Amino acid sequence: MKKYLLVFSIAFLNPLLQNLLAQEDFAIIKKNINIDASGLYHNLNKTKDTLILKSDTKINYVYSINENQEREIDNYVDSKTYKLSLHNLSKGKHVFVVRQSPVLIVFVIRIFGNSPTLASIDEE
Repeated sequence: MKKYLLVFSIAFLNPLLQNLLAQEDFAIIKKNINIDASGLYHNLNKTKDTLILKSDTKINYVYSINENQEREIDNYVDSKTYKLSLHNLSKGKHVFVVRQSPVLIVFVIRIFGNSPTLASIDEE
């Protein structure tokens, strides 16, 4: 009985500890769950630094607006698949709009950037 308790304890505590001790993600996505958006696959890759778009119909246009109401991404795509690196985007909230004629699909990506680096203090 003690062996089973130990095995179950390790099995349940291991994922919890990995999440607590893991590094912060580069970005997270809040997907559009509307039925009209179901034709567009929009997700981040495993390292969460690239946006992947896939669809059965052509993706015409992709743009993003940041927290300061500025467009950082403004690309004509004209393809069924598209990958976009998120490294050039500023930190913060970005609203992405993907145009598939005549549908506009809106979703949000929050960019956290790299893990915080430690500042060094010079002693005199």
